[in-house]
Amino acid sequence: MLQGGYQSVLEARSRDEFRSEITRFANDLDFERFSAILVVDRAMGSSDFIAVENTPAGFTSIFNDPRLGKKDPVMQHCKRQSVPIVWNQQTYQKHDAPELWEAQAQFGYKVGISLALHLPEGRHFVLGVNREQTLPNNPVTLTRMVADLQLFAVHAVDAALRVLLPHPHAVSDVDAPRLTPRELQCLHWTMEGKTAWEVGTILSITERTAVLHINNAMHKLGCTNKHQAVLKALRLGLIR
Repeated sequence: MLQGGYQSVLEARSRDEFRSEITRFANDLDFERFSAILVVDRAMGSSDFIAVENTPAGFTSIFNDPRLGKKDPVMQHCKRQSVPIVWNQQTYQKHDAPELWEAQAQFGYKVGISLALHLPEGRHFVLGVNREQTLPNNPVTLTRMVADLQLFAVHAVDAALRVLLPHPHAVSDVDAPRLTPRELQCLHWTMEGKTAWEVGTILSITERTAVLHINNAMHKLGCTNKHQAVLKALRLGLIR
């Protein structure tokens, strides 16, 4: 299941290693810029933002105003949805923010793909890649790009939580949740690429029961989808 390029970011052990893996991924997709932001919601509506990015000199000083985030259609999309957004100048024009696109275009931010993963306990992971040249006109090629970003994000979020958050937030082996044998079996066969129906057939249980076990495992692991649950179970040594 885990391809080499995605496995390596999952194994990142430091902020520098994490940054190097995102740089490699972005370059492989022919994007010059990237931004990976871990957001942790706090009390009273405040949030902490921990960013790993390669923004050019001068960019941060201009776009560090939090009010811009409320006007940026890409950030607003990521705040509310988990599906990726493919954006360009027309995106900003459509949302009455052409001047914002003009300002960032001076730094090479003309087109891009962004997405957010919304996690339990008020945590969010936003990943975006950007460049100057237009995106492919071939819909198959563009769809592949989006799919690559989604798959990479699912792998990268686990590393982000581990290397970017202070140690009190990190999950240790001691804190590993207790999964039932059935839940572990269902995660194992999910890791092998099996659907819930196939898992049910293999384990001689109904598809509905297989889904129930997978959902229970997701809840215990604090994950929002089965792919994250598989990755976390792998890192904790619960499945192999």
